Amino acid sequence: GITASRKSDHIDLAFASQIETLDTRFYYEPMLTGHPKGDLEPVDFAGKTMKVPMWVSSMTGGTGKARMINHNLGRLCGELGLGMGLGSCRILLEEMDTYFEDFNLRPLIGPDSPFFANMGIAQVEELIRDKKLHQLEELVSKLEADGLILHVNPLQELLQPEGDRYYMSPVNVVDELLEQCNFKVVVKEVGQGFGPESLKALMKRPIAAIDFAAHGGTNFSQLELLRGDELRKDTYGPLTFVGHSAADMVNLTNDILEQMGAVARCQNF
Repeated sequence: GITASRKSDHIDLAFASQIETLDTRFYYEPMLTGHPKGDLEPVDFAGKTMKVPMWVSSMTGGTGKARMINHNLGRLCGELGLGMGLGSCRILLEEMDTYFEDFNLRPLIGPDSPFFANMGIAQVEELIRDKKLHQLEELVSKLEADGLILHVNPLQELLQPEGDRYYMSPVNVVDELLEQCNFKVVVKEVGQGFGPESLKALMKRPIAAIDFAAHGGTNFSQLELLRGDELRKDTYGPLTFVGHSAADMVNLTNDILEQMGAVARCQNF
C-alpha cells in the first residue's frame, strides 16, 4: 500500500537526509576528569523509570524492514532500561492485524520502562472530526503503551507528495486530545524544532513532555523532497533549512521557563 511504500522510502532515504554539523550544546573538555564511576541515577518519567536519561525516539513502522528495526531497538531498551517511542502508528488504524507485530514491543521492553505510541496530528485531527478518538484509546491500550506521542510536522506534510493538510491549529488538537482521552501525551516536531511561541503554548498545557526533535540529524522535510522530482527539489529546497537547533531550543526553553514560572504546566523536555 501507499503507507508501507512511503515508510520503506523513509528508511532508505534517512541516510541521505543527514545534517552534518557539530553538536554545539556542550564544551568538550577532555583534560579535567576521569571516566564516570558507577551507574547513573534512575530517571522517573510518566510513572515509569529509565535507568539512564536516554530515549529512543520514534523511528519507523508499517513495512517489512521496520519490524526488525523496531524489535532490535525494543530489545536494546529492555536490556539497558531506556524509554522508547514508536514510529507513526497510523497504519495500525488501517491494518491492525497485518502490522501489529511491527509495533508490539512492550514484551521486549518490559513493564517498567516508559513506552509510547505515536500518531501524526493530521490523523488525530481527522479522528476528532469523525468522532473516533476512541480508536486511539484502543490502540494505546492494545500496545500496552503509557501514552501517545503526537507528532507535528506541517513542513514535512507540505513537501510530501501525498502529504496531509492541517485544518485545525495543532494546539487546538492537543487540547481536544487532552480533554477526550485518558492517557499521557508527548508532543514532538519532526526535524525542524519549535519556535518560542509554540514552546510557550505547549508549556501552558498539562502534557507529559515536549520532544524537541530539533533541526539536525534526519531532516524529514529534505527526505520528502528526495522522494520527488528535480523541479520540486530546486523549488522547495530552501524551506528544508527553516527551523531551530536543539541548542537554540534549550536556551529558548530555559528563558521561557524563567519567565513563565508556575504557569508552565509541562516541565519535561
